[in-house]
Amino acid sequence: MSRLPQPRVLLLAPDRSYRTASYIRAADDLDIHLTVASWGRAPLTLKSGGIRLDPNSIESALDQVQQAAARGPFSAVLTTDDATVGLASEICERLQLPSNGPRARDASINKSDFRKFCREQGLATPAFSVISDGEPSSRFYETVSYPCVAKPLSLSASRGVIRCETKSDLSKAITRIRRLLAQEKPNVDQSILVEDYLDGREYSVEAILRDGSLTIIAIFEKPDPMTGPFFEETIYVTPPRLCPETVLTIERELVKITAALDFREGPLHAEIRISDNGIFFIEVASRTIGGRCGKVVEFLTGASLEIWVLANAVRRPIKAKRAHGAFGVMMIPVPEAGVLRRVEGISNARKVNGVVSVEVDVREGQKLIPWPEGGPYPGFIFSRGTDAGEAERALRAAHKELVFVTAPDLAVEVM
Repeated sequence: MSRLPQPRVLLLAPDRSYRTASYIRAADDLDIHLTVASWGRAPLTLKSGGIRLDPNSIESALDQVQQAAARGPFSAVLTTDDATVGLASEICERLQLPSNGPRARDASINKSDFRKFCREQGLATPAFSVISDGEPSSRFYETVSYPCVAKPLSLSASRGVIRCETKSDLSKAITRIRRLLAQEKPNVDQSILVEDYLDGREYSVEAILRDGSLTIIAIFEKPDPMTGPFFEETIYVTPPRLCPETVLTIERELVKITAALDFREGPLHAEIRISDNGIFFIEVASRTIGGRCGKVVEFLTGASLEIWVLANAVRRPIKAKRAHGAFGVMMIPVPEAGVLRRVEGISNARKVNGVVSVEVDVREGQKLIPWPEGGPYPGFIFSRGTDAGEAERALRAAHKELVFVTAPDLAVEVM
């Protein structure tokens, strides 16, 4: 019996993306030939060779990928981060591979486009407006309903997202967001989205699409109230404490919005709020959840999130086995601004009943920046319990054991 040819998948990853290694491991497990295409000074040779994309020319990058495909056709194109969604869409179009439609592409990478498409398709969405580059007119502040939320179009992980109660709050928030964008992304769109604040509990959904058919992998509950003024995310637990009817409603509404916005293929990450007025989608994007939160999917299903995505891309079944109980992850919050000296209590945190692991990434001398500007999370705590409440309590107990010792970040003037 002849062996089936090894499928080839192209992974687009920004330089130094922390997700690349997880996809490489998953491809090895599935016997998939993974080619990594990225920017940077040197090609990502790894085991299977890589492609160094031209950062200054989309057309050149497309030609490079097409040449690689001529040597061995790709079955699918995947992305690790929002930054490569647009290029992936153009590659799929050129190579005639399954992909999402133009609305899905734009909605994934631009918050105002997502709001606009929802409004055009008659989907529930808060009232919103966009402030282009430059100062808004004084009249603008009179047209906004308060409380509102101001957010940059191009940042993720709730960075730069600020709730505003008054005109004065909004003016200060706009200045603060513009300062953050100027520091981090001076060459991208500096516009700011201002939308009505939505009350309610917040959840996120991980799913995959195949030829327009949706499969939900996990729904995460965010037990901390996401009321602002800043929206640093901390705890996710799954399965959520929701009745079966609400879970079915979430699935039905997610199917509705993905069809309306032309999401047809690949991973899907959605952020939702459930209020007295129904379900509102804060975000729907053609990528997986950020950080290391995807590890919870492996605890829950026995297969990593990257295996789910890769197997779906090459049309293989997933041998998932739902585990009993509940699982949680805490993205360890930044306690205060400063320069890290040390982290105490890690051993005690790991001994807390129900804790699976405590992973502290920050090192001495690293600058800690709290939200809304936000730096990388200092680390992650993972837990397991008989139910979501027990998993949540383990995370909070472990976090109480951690002490971040910092020193002031003092500017030094060189004479």
